[in-house]
Amino acid sequence: MRKGIGKILKIGTLVSTWGLIGMVLLQIICRFSWFDTPSWTEEASRILFIYAIAFASGLALKTNYYVHLDMFYNSFPSGVRLFLDKSIPVVIFLLFASFSFYSIKFILLGVAEKSPSMGFNMGVSFCSMFIIGISICYYAWHQIVRVFKKHAL
Repeated sequence: MRKGIGKILKIGTLVSTWGLIGMVLLQIICRFSWFDTPSWTEEASRILFIYAIAFASGLALKTNYYVHLDMFYNSFPSGVRLFLDKSIPVVIFLLFASFSFYSIKFILLGVAEKSPSMGFNMGVSFCSMFIIGISICYYAWHQIVRVFKKHAL
């Protein structure tokens, strides 16, 4: 199941990133040719960018691609580092669990709205926040389990 979730997030990241690249290329081509740039491409680019970030954020936590302050971290005594190793994933999990819960309410508020230029339901756009929250919670939970197993010995 873990590989399946990672694969879905990778595919979502690739599709939305390539879609973003395609939208930007369409805008560039239209600006330097006799074609009018479609008005919906700006909104589509924005939504594709948001979804690229949404799908990639959990994967970044999984592979530790976020910024680390190793020099600062390594200057602490081992007891403080152990506390940080255990507490940071828990805080991340709690923060993004709350974020996910409230994003559902935000999605439901967006159901009544329509996007200005594309005309689709804004709940679709706001769903990216739920993807961010759930994917980060999923990988934060795996970090919590791994850290507590490692330091339980």
